[in-house]
Amino acid sequence: MNGRNENQQSGAILLAGGEGKRPASLTRAITGDSTPKQFCPLVGNESMFERTRTRVSSLINADRIISVLTRTRERFYRAIVGETPSRNLVIQPENRGTAPAILYALLRVAQLDSSARVAVFPCDHFVDDDREFMRHVELAVDATDSRPELTVLLGIAPDRPETSYGWIESGESVGNGPVFSVRQFWEKPHAELAAELFYRGCVWNSSVIVARASTLLGLFIIALPNLYLSFKKVQATFGTTFEDETIRRLYPDLSTTSFSDDVLVRHGVNLGVLPVTGVRWNDLGEPHRLFETLDGLGIRHFWQAA
Repeated sequence: MNGRNENQQSGAILLAGGEGKRPASLTRAITGDSTPKQFCPLVGNESMFERTRTRVSSLINADRIISVLTRTRERFYRAIVGETPSRNLVIQPENRGTAPAILYALLRVAQLDSSARVAVFPCDHFVDDDREFMRHVELAVDATDSRPELTVLLGIAPDRPETSYGWIESGESVGNGPVFSVRQFWEKPHAELAAELFYRGCVWNSSVIVARASTLLGLFIIALPNLYLSFKKVQATFGTTFEDETIRRLYPDLSTTSFSDDVLVRHGVNLGVLPVTGVRWNDLGEPHRLFETLDGLGIRHFWQAA
């Protein structure tokens, strides 16, 4: 592997701009407010956003981590981001899905280095072994060094035929490393199909993505050219006093689009999947998965009776 010194030159995008409304009754029980799940301490005392930031910073320098947030949720994250420099924050005026969020952050990265390696992380996932998980991220970064055209998704080795996750079916090995081609995506399969995918060795889609910034921007040009051009027209204002105003004017005209559904699944080229083993992982977007995670850890909080 390249080692930590070189990976410190990689960048990361933390996606924390979603509404986080699905477990709203639960987060209200925990915090007494309608706190979006990514800013809520669901497991332990840190919010999921903070846990993700800590995990990622074990491999990537903090000054190369960009957090994507939404202005309408500022009261929930203001104290968490603290003195984070503005260059490390992408503040959307409103949420328009993961595609605009990722593209906005990518263009910030590309201003400095379009060939930079970038890892994208949602902020509502539980990981029981940060070091082992980030070791797999490092392997994915290494794969994009030798194959710059690749976009690598981290796939979680499943422990059950889950019907509420997306699945990835892998194909042939890509090169000599641990990455395989993506044969097909399966989104929230019914129980019978989920069982089949489980026994066929398919993996859960973690939505953690690693690629060069230029490679991801190329996917946007193919899949969502109008969205790409809309942001490209205002890129020159990024980092200036005009950025907030141009972005504020841009967002109302944007459609809500998903990077996974509208880019990777429909128009993905040169996609690879790297299976993650030896790590317990869960997407905490649904209350029942949070309770399953806490039960597995032997943790019970005061709010669990709520």
